[in-house]
Amino acid sequence: MLEKLFQLQAHGTSVRTEVIAGLTTFLTMAYIIFVNPMMMADAGIDPGAAFVATCLAAAIGSLIMGLWANYPIALAPGMGLNAFFSYTVVGSMGYSWQVALGAVFISGFLFFLLSIFKVREWIINSIPMALRSAIAAGIGLFLALIALKNAGLVVDHPATLLTLGDLTQPAPLLAGLGFAVIVALAYRQVTGAVMIGILLITGISLLAGFTEATGVVSAPPSLAPTFLELDIRGAMEIGMISVIFAFLFVDLFDTSGTLIGVAQRANLVEADGKLPRLGRALMADSTATMAGAAMGTSTTTSYIESAAGTAAGGRTGLTACVVALLFLISLFFSPLAGAVPAFATAPALLFVAVLMTGGLVQVDWEDLTVAAPVVITAITMPLTFSIANGIALGFISWTLIKLLAGRWRDLNPSLYALAALFIIKLALFN
Repeated sequence: MLEKLFQLQAHGTSVRTEVIAGLTTFLTMAYIIFVNPMMMADAGIDPGAAFVATCLAAAIGSLIMGLWANYPIALAPGMGLNAFFSYTVVGSMGYSWQVALGAVFISGFLFFLLSIFKVREWIINSIPMALRSAIAAGIGLFLALIALKNAGLVVDHPATLLTLGDLTQPAPLLAGLGFAVIVALAYRQVTGAVMIGILLITGISLLAGFTEATGVVSAPPSLAPTFLELDIRGAMEIGMISVIFAFLFVDLFDTSGTLIGVAQRANLVEADGKLPRLGRALMADSTATMAGAAMGTSTTTSYIESAAGTAAGGRTGLTACVVALLFLISLFFSPLAGAVPAFATAPALLFVAVLMTGGLVQVDWEDLTVAAPVVITAITMPLTFSIANGIALGFISWTLIKLLAGRWRDLNPSLYALAALFIIKLALFN
C-alpha cells in the first residue's frame, strides 16, 4: 500500500528511511507547538484551543502535502505571519481575532485560486528578488524585536522609545543562555537544536521555581473557543485589503521558496527545471491555511525545516505523513506546552530571525536604487510593528526611486499597480 501511495522504490527510498526523515523534520519544527499558542494568546485566543489548532493545522497540512502532492514537506502555522496576526492586525490595528482569522481564510482561498489558474508564476516573476529578500529580512527583524521584548532584554522608555532591560532578572539571562545553546547546537548540526534549547530553559525555569507545571500528559484541550469562530464578513471591509494581501503575499513567497529549496536538495526537480505536481503542493498549502483559520490559528505554510528531513533521506510524502502523525500525538502533551515561559521561546524566535535576515547577502548594496528600498522595507516592519506597512513602503519606495533615478525600465506594470494601491491604502485607510 505504501509503495503504491508514495512510489518509494522509484524515489530510491524505504519506509525506514522515510520514518527517520519524518522524525527529523518534526524535531526541527516542533518548537511551533510551544511558540504559536503563546503568540495566539497575545491576540486574545484561548491558549488551549490555540495549542490544539496548531497541532491539527500542522497535521492536516502535512497529510495533504504527503498524500496528495507526495512531497516530503511538512506544514505548520508560519513564523512571522503569526506575529503579524497577533501584534499588528489585532494588537496595533485593533481588529478582533475573529476578523483576523477571517482575513487568513480569505488569503488562503485567494492562494487556492492563484494555484488553480497558475497566476503564481506571473506574480513571483514580477517582484524583484531584492524586494523579496527585504521582506523576509524585515519579518526576521520583526521577530527579533518580539523575541527581545518577550525576553525582557528590550523594554519601553518614554524618552528613547526602547532601552535595555534589567539584566539582573532571570528572564533575560535565561533567554540569552537559550539563544547561545540553540546557535551552538545548530552550528554543530544537532537535530532538534531549537527544541532542545526551549526544553532546556523550561527545565531550568521549573527547577528554579520561576514557572510551574501541572503535568506532562493529558487529554487535548477543547477546540470549541475557536472552532469556526472566524469572521469572514468582517474581514471583507476595505481597510483589511492590505492585511489580506500581506498574508497572501508572504505565504506565497514562503511556500514557493520552500518548495523550490527542498525539492532541489531532495533531487526532485525534473530535467527541465520544473517541479512535478507543483499545483498540488500549492493547493495543499492553501487548503491547510483555510483549515487552520477555521480551527483558530494563523496562516499555515510549508516549513523550510523540511530540508532537515530530506538530508536524512526523505524523498516522498511518507515523510510528511510521519510528521502529521507526530503532531497528532503531540495533542496529548498540552500541560508541557503550558509550562513553557515566554523567555524560553524567545531564543527560538531570535534564532529564526537570524536565519530570515540572511537573505540580505543577495542584495546589490552598490546600487542605491536597490539598497535604499531594501533598507526601508526591512526596518519599517519592526519599527512600525507591522509587516503590512513594511511591504507597502517597500513597493512605494522601490517604484518612486527607480522612476526618479531614470531606471523606469526596471519596473513592470504590476509594480506600478501595487505601489498605487498601497499609496491609496496608506492615505485613506491606514
